[in-house]
Amino acid sequence: MASNDAHPDGTTLLAVGTKKGLWLGTSTDRVRFDFTGPHFLMNEIPSIGIDTRNGSPRVLVGVRSEHWGPTVAHTDDLGATWDEPENGAITFPADTEAALERVWQILPDAAGRPGVVWAGCEPISVWKSTDGGEHFELNRGLWDHPHRSEWGAGFGGAAAHTVLPSPADPDTIHVAMSTGGVYRSLDGGSTWTPRNTGISAYFMPDPMPEFGQCVHKVARDPNTDTTLYAQNHHGVYRSDDNADTWVSIADGLPTDFGFTILTHPRRSGTAWVIPIKADGERIPPDGRLAVHRTDDGGATWTPSSAGLAEPDYNVVLRDAACVDTADPVGVYFGTRGGSVYASADEGATFSEVIAHLPDVLCVRAALL
Repeated sequence: MASNDAHPDGTTLLAVGTKKGLWLGTSTDRVRFDFTGPHFLMNEIPSIGIDTRNGSPRVLVGVRSEHWGPTVAHTDDLGATWDEPENGAITFPADTEAALERVWQILPDAAGRPGVVWAGCEPISVWKSTDGGEHFELNRGLWDHPHRSEWGAGFGGAAAHTVLPSPADPDTIHVAMSTGGVYRSLDGGSTWTPRNTGISAYFMPDPMPEFGQCVHKVARDPNTDTTLYAQNHHGVYRSDDNADTWVSIADGLPTDFGFTILTHPRRSGTAWVIPIKADGERIPPDGRLAVHRTDDGGATWTPSSAGLAEPDYNVVLRDAACVDTADPVGVYFGTRGGSVYASADEGATFSEVIAHLPDVLCVRAALL
């Protein structure tokens, strides 16, 4: 994670994972990027983590080969060379009788926890590395959870797609999964409890179950550790009590469906969503892609489409959007149509920085 006092005059690294490879771009103005790639041509790159805690960036990527299977690779020289453990970075213990299918998220932990990197995977599982992402250990508390047999697969698969460690408390971790909803640990991952009160699962016989929701993404407020935001399968929510309860903040949005939600790295109450018309009509509302921003915790929303193609019938997947830590904050996203957009003014205006890529699955940015 980049430090919060980074200045925008430095170099920004933008990493774009697609269905057919990885592109790495650098820029000094967050408008014009010089890209290298494709790295890992013809391999799916569903997850990326950029770790700047040691001064020089380490880029970690989840790689999924149809021939060799999935793994985590890393580079310490911006893609000039890549390394991966000979036997794989993520390997299920024999007693689980499971095999890794996809790495959905790679997340370096807080600055005060050097070497710690989290991964959320398919089948539904959480993994922790203490050596910078070279080797990961399965979290048995979640894997052995008694609810496991009742967790289902979302449209994209059965995955723990969001791992959210608390910067303030190393014992507090939130996980979101499709489909299972939000789970929370208060003991460093030893035990987990569902935290979905207020989140709807309208597609189930009980529309407000204890667990089983299809939560698409969760993000944390930068200053109030117990405030979180969630984009659900129909529903946009905020929690002010560490996910004990959730309330809808979808009023003012054109639709409550979507995949991604982002929060500001420093300012409380600021978040971004990219609405999609509905689960059965996965296009932007009216075919017009727009990023919606709130500065008051979801009480009101303001759309922006300046610089975006119109019409555009492509959508943005759950990890295909991110923010950086510059001032003003940069907002980035990529579409299933292969366009990647960047904003250097907190989402007010956008520039297309690369186009005609394969489906964009993951976008991550960091200041170098």
